[in-house]
Amino acid sequence: MPSHGTERPAGAYAAASGPSRVPRLIERARHGSASSIGVLLQLYRNYLLVLAATQVEKRLQPRLSPSDVVQETMLRAHANFGQFRGTTEPELIAWLRQILVNNLAKFVEQHLLAARRDVRREVSIERLGRALEKSTVQLAALLPAESRTPSAAAQQREEAVLLADRLAALPPDYREVLMLRNLQGLPFEVVAQRMERSVSASRMLWLRAIEKLRAIYAEEASHDS
Repeated sequence: MPSHGTERPAGAYAAASGPSRVPRLIERARHGSASSIGVLLQLYRNYLLVLAATQVEKRLQPRLSPSDVVQETMLRAHANFGQFRGTTEPELIAWLRQILVNNLAKFVEQHLLAARRDVRREVSIERLGRALEKSTVQLAALLPAESRTPSAAAQQREEAVLLADRLAALPPDYREVLMLRNLQGLPFEVVAQRMERSVSASRMLWLRAIEKLRAIYAEEASHDS
């Protein structure tokens, strides 16, 4: 799997995604501030990249880049922000995910058409939507138990956004093994094949990635205390 989602420098996510900042940005964006729209949408680039990367099938990846899908999603969201009627982060995330689903369906359909496949059997916006919902929950489930907020379901998407930023701060091979193993739920035998490593090496890489992710959480906790 290609590695994506490294646009934001390591450590930048903590400052960029502060909870008090988002409502203000949404309010300004809804009042037509183009700069606020741009800043606001950038907060969700890593999140969208993670979701797109988990949905683009391996056979399509040489021709279909998750980064391309996300870039198109960002452009459409910016151009059509006036259609967004929500006022909260969960509403914004749901809106962005729907645009992502539509773009994924369009991109996949285009590539399958090029391959002369029956796209009606292969492409389903509903199926992609369900897959993205599952990936969102799986992404939030990667959070260490001690860092979970008590509001669980209502907070999951926001937590998933923060986690996507933390994943973006990891080395590419750490990020990839976590996405394959934890987000896509693949057995280590398949993870090893995808990463062109032995099964034992893939397990060790996964353990190191988990430890690195925990270290990021620990560092944040120490800064907050």
